[in-house]
Amino acid sequence: MLVYEATKSEFLDDVFNDELTNNIINNFQEKIGSVNKSEVRSWDNSMQYMYRVLGDNDIPKDAGVAIEYRIPYSSKRVDFLITGKKDNKESVVIVELKQWDKVEKVVGKEAIVKTNFSSGLVETTHPSYQAWSYASLIKDYNATVQQDDIDMYPCAYLHNYIVNKESDPLTDDVYQYYIDQAPVYAKGDAKRLREFIKKYIKYGDNKDTLYKIEKGRIRPSKSLQDALNSMLQGNEEFIMIDEQKVVFEEALRLASEAKRTNTKQVLIVEGGPGTGKSVLAVNLLVELTRKSLVAQYVTKNSAPRNIYATKLKQDFKKTQIDNLFKGSGSYVNAPNNEFDVLIVDEAHRLNEKSGMFQNLGENQVKELIHASNMTIFFIDEHQRVTLKDIGSIDLIKKYTNEYNGVVHKLELASQFRCNGSDGYLAWIDNVLQIRETANSNFIGKDYDFRVFDDPNKLLESIRNLNRDNNKARMLAGYCWEWPKESRTKSAIPDIVIPEKDFGISWNLDNTLTWAIDDSSVNEAGCIHTSQGLEFDYVGVIIGDDLLFRDGTVCTDYTKRAKSDRSLFGIKKMIKEKPEEAEKLADEIIRNTYRTLLTRGQKGCFVYCTDTALANYLNDRIEKVIDYESEGFFNSNSFVAEDKGSYK
Repeated sequence: MLVYEATKSEFLDDVFNDELTNNIINNFQEKIGSVNKSEVRSWDNSMQYMYRVLGDNDIPKDAGVAIEYRIPYSSKRVDFLITGKKDNKESVVIVELKQWDKVEKVVGKEAIVKTNFSSGLVETTHPSYQAWSYASLIKDYNATVQQDDIDMYPCAYLHNYIVNKESDPLTDDVYQYYIDQAPVYAKGDAKRLREFIKKYIKYGDNKDTLYKIEKGRIRPSKSLQDALNSMLQGNEEFIMIDEQKVVFEEALRLASEAKRTNTKQVLIVEGGPGTGKSVLAVNLLVELTRKSLVAQYVTKNSAPRNIYATKLKQDFKKTQIDNLFKGSGSYVNAPNNEFDVLIVDEAHRLNEKSGMFQNLGENQVKELIHASNMTIFFIDEHQRVTLKDIGSIDLIKKYTNEYNGVVHKLELASQFRCNGSDGYLAWIDNVLQIRETANSNFIGKDYDFRVFDDPNKLLESIRNLNRDNNKARMLAGYCWEWPKESRTKSAIPDIVIPEKDFGISWNLDNTLTWAIDDSSVNEAGCIHTSQGLEFDYVGVIIGDDLLFRDGTVCTDYTKRAKSDRSLFGIKKMIKEKPEEAEKLADEIIRNTYRTLLTRGQKGCFVYCTDTALANYLNDRIEKVIDYESEGFFNSNSFVAEDKGSYK
């Protein structure tokens, strides 16, 4: 969708006559929605600079100019397009315009910088990466661009930014790969940008290429399909077995059915921890794309998106597959049935509202169903861990009915985590008093569960286990603050237990892939960085929000750190509806620890700050051991340190 399109000469006239901004505003309101004042100022300022750049007779008068092109299947908009021909071949120059006057380098995150926004210094992608990714997205999904082999030439123009010629964060070597793909121009570089445009736009096209892009049929390119297939082949992280394959084939059938009948199909896949929901989701993303369907993998939580995208592409740098992994708030303004299939992982984590201030849209469940011909929801209602988590099977059914869609429900029951033991999951639910289970003293013969009386020894054990394959991690309940000033410093401990002379940092803020980073065994992850992921072994520090009193496991929401937003709003709710609020807070805390304690495939080691809770867990393990001694099964479960070990 083009907000503004003209020839170069028409664009220059509109700027000169001071008509451009009004034209953009009118078109924007008609095609997209309301315009905020900052956008208007941005257009007014940036277009004056582009007016000067294009004021060169060697740039053809009939070259096409487009402003605010919305990329299909994306909320992204390209600031400025110039179209024409180079040696009889159609060319498009993409210019990402920025008002920035300050940039800070971010170490440890690929293609990320910090700059000033209205809310302060914020992380965002490097302008060269933005321009390059937009060009890749158009090339990957516009069939006309693919068939006619239209060339894309991205760049970025920061007309207010003064580059330090000796050393500048904007042009630091860490961003060189993307600067090579999309050159970056700053204040004083108008002539250089002009030369870049003239290199690729030698002849005008009277906007023909713009119309081709605007009207082009949308489908995944063959190169994208091939890239995804090659990444998946031989990648053991994503091998499907048993009932995963059954669900996989049914999902493909329903995707075809949705397209054939033009009836919304909604598939709910219910499964507990370790049932392979995410592996199945990634396989579906690849296969649906291979079938030329437009599909995206969606989660509310960024950790699974970043990890699975990184695992899929393995050693490659950031690629166009990043555009296939989206946040759940990306569909607020999406048209009906814009996508063929949306694959929603961790659907229990969906929110009602979207945006930084939770003020956009109506309901994420509804928006996802609205945006897609078929929507697949992978869900485990026992993993709702914040007050804002509203994803539920009933809600999915409600909105499907509103769209006259058809609901299908399947279940993943087989365990691929906890050494294939459903017994351990049932035992954890029983121990946390979430639900009564039949085998309250059964864990499973091969799962390694231990309670430590010293967190230092717990950390040492996890570090030793991590040496083999980097798949052991420390986790903790969110009972310790995460100070802004130390979020990138592993050496400064956040989780401190003075009586045990123990300290460890929270996961660092300067990485998006803590769960697989080489050195992150030295930090502790929280619920937000570990949910939806799995490890071989986890060491879990249970804080003061989970206690044992008078024969009962109980919770204390007041012990949660203020920097944790999981229970944000609970104090107000306590005043208005105390009984309901306390019940909800209790459920969230138990679900949080249920989730943390089921991240390990082979074992889970625990330290409790509440001695009574530790004693309770020890007693429960003694019952498991007694159960073993009666000959029911052989278990590696034992009480560590003061109780010795049992084999």
